[in-house]
Parts: sequence; structure tokens; C-alpha cells
Amino acid sequence: MSPSDPRAGLRIAAIVPCHDEELTVAKVVRDLRAAVPGMTVYVYDNNSTDATAEQARRAGAVVRSESRAGKGNVIRRAFADVDADIYVTIDGDDTYEAADLPAMIDLLLRGPYDHVLGVRTETQETSSYRPGHEAGNRMFNWLTSALFRDRVTDMLSGYRVFSRRFVKSFPAISKRFETETELTVHMMSLRLPCTEYPVGFRDRPEGSESKLSTFGDGFRILGLLFELVRHERPAVFYGALSFLVAVLSLVLGVPVVAEYAETGLVPRFPTAILASALMILAFLLGSVGLVLDGLRRARREAARLAYLQLHPTTDRGTLEVLEPAPSPERPAVERSSTALPQPRG
Repeated sequence: MSPSDPRAGLRIAAIVPCHDEELTVAKVVRDLRAAVPGMTVYVYDNNSTDATAEQARRAGAVVRSESRAGKGNVIRRAFADVDADIYVTIDGDDTYEAADLPAMIDLLLRGPYDHVLGVRTETQETSSYRPGHEAGNRMFNWLTSALFRDRVTDMLSGYRVFSRRFVKSFPAISKRFETETELTVHMMSLRLPCTEYPVGFRDRPEGSESKLSTFGDGFRILGLLFELVRHERPAVFYGALSFLVAVLSLVLGVPVVAEYAETGLVPRFPTAILASALMILAFLLGSVGLVLDGLRRARREAARLAYLQLHPTTDRGTLEVLEPAPSPERPAVERSSTALPQPRG
């Protein structure tokens, strides 16, 4: 990497979660190192029963292990342990085009952005998606965009580039494949600067099997979306519940009130009590939503302030950034004014 390269001097780390990927992991590591020379590739072995770790180590990767099963647990561990200026996440199944990575990193620096999402673009005539996955992905994209009022094209993509600010402010709660959903919602809830970039996507090589369960992981993602809406948009969540309970109360109570107006009698006394209780519950749910929405606002402000405490990642030439004095652990990096290439598409 030449001194004039805008990525020169930046610590770039690629995180590759793997479970039984001995057929593909070595190629993924070699392709990543060829695409971005000087980048450190971390392969996290997640309870593999084959030679994944050995193949990755031979290809030049730093191999680490995470005993808790699930991609979300790997991301949580890696984001905590790895210290870098720019982070890359990519699956170890050789379905993503590593050659697109330099343009994604340059785009992140030029923005500057905190998150560049690799939107999968198929590079072969037959579909690379398993049956049902493409339709499920579109549904989750639409649902997430509608619930969180922001647009996303491929929220389940595992190919992403992050700034240090994003990674070190990300709580990483999810355990399995729903981690991509959590990453997307974190970006939306804090309104972090982000963009998308089309990347090549191909089918797994013969003999390699996907670890993603169409229905099991699909329901986990749906459940996480439900929890995130309750957590991040409580006014909407509890407001909807309050509305539904109030409608049910009216459906049960209006006939009772009408009958009382005509006859002066309440023959269906249990129904009247139930309707009254439901209306009280509706008001309570609405009040809970308003209180939690206030707490959510305070929590989000605190998260934003914590995010702003972190040093931004730039190309060291487009923006003027105040940098700490040089230290033996991290020497100063000379600034460069070299213009970056425009992104593809």
C-alpha cells in the first residue's frame, strides 16, 4: 500500500465468522488479503468440527475461537476484542466478491460514513438464493423500512464495512443470524450516516452447505424485529395495542350501552364489566407507551453522546480532524489529499 493511498496508515480488520467452512475459508482469506494488502483478517472458529481453523491459519489469517454457538455471539466477541479504524464483516462461505472491498472502504472514507452495506448482486444466471430466502429477505426489508422509517435494500447481507464509531457503540445483543437485523436497526435508530454498495454474490461451491435455517432463523429474525420495535418505538408498539384493546372494548360495550339506553336495564352485566376493564387497560397501555417513549428518547440521547465520544474515521485529507499527539503505540499518520475513485453504480 503506497503512502498516497487514502487507506495507508489505517488499521483495517476483516472479521470472518466460520462454522465448518474448511472448503472455502482459505480462498476467502487469500482473496481478502489480495484485495486490501495490509489488512488483518480474523477468522473466528465457532465450534467447527472440521479443519476450518487450520486452513485459515495456513492462508494467513489470525484464528480465534468463540465457544458460544451463533454468528451473533461471534460478532459480539470480535467487536469487543479487535481494535481497528475500519472493520469489515464477511461470511466464510465464499459467496461474496472480495474484490469489491476496496471500493466499499473508499466509499466509507469519502462519505464519511459509519456503515456501508454490501447489497448482493448475483453474478450467475441461476439464483444464488436458497428457495424462500429471497422472498423472505424482501419481506424483512419492507417490514424494517416501514417500522423504522428508513430505507434498506438488503438488511440480511453479511458483507459490511463499519467505522470504529459504529462498532464500539454497537451493543451486540443477538446470538445467531439475527445479528444483521440488529446491526441495521442500530444504524436506523441512531440515524448514523450510511450508504449501500452493490457487491457480487454467487452460490456456495459444491460440497459446502448453508448453516442458515429458512424457518428457524426466519422466526428468530421476526421475533427480534418484534422486540426491537417494542424497545425502540414503544409509542407505536403500545399505541397499537391500546388501539386494539379499545376497539374490542367498544365492540363489547356499545351494545350494552345501547340496550341500557332503551330499557334502563343491564342484562349482560359480565360483558359490561369486561368492556370497562378493557377500556381501562387500553388507557394503561397508552400511558405505558408514552412513559417508555420518554425513556427511549433519553436512552437514545445517551447513546448518541457516547457515539460522539469516539474518534471519526476519515480519509485524512477530505476532512480536517483533530488527532491526538503521536504515541509509541500508535504513530502519527501523514495526511494525503489524493482523490478517491467514484463508487460503482
